[in-house]
Amino acid sequence: MKPTLVIDNAIPFLDGRLDSHFNCRILPPAEITSEAVKDARGLLVRTRTRCDAALLDNSAVEFVATGTIGLDHFDIPYLDSRNIDWQNAPGCNAPAVAQYVWRALLELGFDPSAQTLGVVGKGNVGSIVADWGRRLGAKVIVCDPPRAEQGLTDEEYLPLEQLIAEADAVTFHTPLIRKPGRTPATKYPTWHLADSRTLGKLHTGAIVVNAARGGVVDEKALAEAKKEKNLRVAIDTWEGEPRINTDFLAMADIATFHIAGYSRQGKERATYSILDGLERHFGVRLDKSGLTGPYVAGRLDIASIIRSYDIQADDAEFRRRPADFESLRDFYHLREETEAANIDPID
Repeated sequence: MKPTLVIDNAIPFLDGRLDSHFNCRILPPAEITSEAVKDARGLLVRTRTRCDAALLDNSAVEFVATGTIGLDHFDIPYLDSRNIDWQNAPGCNAPAVAQYVWRALLELGFDPSAQTLGVVGKGNVGSIVADWGRRLGAKVIVCDPPRAEQGLTDEEYLPLEQLIAEADAVTFHTPLIRKPGRTPATKYPTWHLADSRTLGKLHTGAIVVNAARGGVVDEKALAEAKKEKNLRVAIDTWEGEPRINTDFLAMADIATFHIAGYSRQGKERATYSILDGLERHFGVRLDKSGLTGPYVAGRLDIASIIRSYDIQADDAEFRRRPADFESLRDFYHLREETEAANIDPID
């Protein structure tokens, strides 16, 4: 008998790739309940499904995968304690987020030929954002305490407050960590990393971009700093989303609905990662033909970044319908990545 998979209906590019090996039950996130997954052996989700004891305790689930980089919705200690194999999609949408960040920076007047960019977090996304900055001629400075602690020498890693004080623009690319863990990757909490104390060190007129997680930036503190220092602000991720603080929305110069990583190529990479995890866990061979392969740096210039993405159109749509945060995301027309991501499909 083929194992059953419960699948979030927002995961794209799966049509026909699973049916020969699995019984597929495709559901909207609101219907992925403990009852719905009771007989499933695999669960494929996105960020709106919390994979924890409440969902999985009485199920047969042995494998969970998310089509996202973030793991905030996975209770990893619980999954590990139950020997539930899990998979995320690290780096899948990193080029798309870099496209978003750089489009926002340029829209807000950042001049890479004369200004300094501060990158907080040099993971999959931050690495590309920093690389593009240097290739465009900017001075790029980086803060990443876990990497600094590990003695990595690929950067001079600055303390956060020094970076904030020196940068003309700051962009955040950290995971959301509320409580310190034991490993270098988790021992530095990032909840309200950008608070009133750190934001108070920004230059007058500086740019702040948050396309990481909403809680990384204290929205109240950023709103106050914006007034005091005439900051320019681009926000894609929000505290409490999908419910949005409309006062903070009105304050932002660019406001979008958590779609920085929503490119066609990024979604294809995420689905490829899910399929890879299913192959590994269940010992099957799945069709991954036509899906976008790993990111390879391509040609890069300011004109191609601007041409690649109309960020103001997304901003305008969000301001018209802020209460429709979820549906705007669900029905977003996936954009194409910039030419800086030289992409070839997997054969």
